[in-house]
Amino acid sequence: MAKAKTNKQSAPKQSDATYILKLVMYMIIGSLWIKVSSDESNQWPIPIGFMIGILFAMHDHFKIDRKIEYALLLVAMFLGFWLPIGIFITV
Repeated sequence: MAKAKTNKQSAPKQSDATYILKLVMYMIIGSLWIKVSSDESNQWPIPIGFMIGILFAMHDHFKIDRKIEYALLLVAMFLGFWLPIGIFITV
């Protein structure tokens, strides 16, 4: 007797190059900060890249490795906090 075909919805496949490019994009975007300062002693850092990266991760077409993307965004955010990466605004 022949087996009946089942309608399986498989996850879309993603190439290795696309995955690496996506991780690099999350690393660059996640490290961006806006640092607003009124003088030398007052500085307010805002993790704008982390917020944008979270939006990208939530609306990703390949919803396979969302936990890895969130973890990479967190690492990039802390790395970007200590490195001089981002936009500096003096008011």
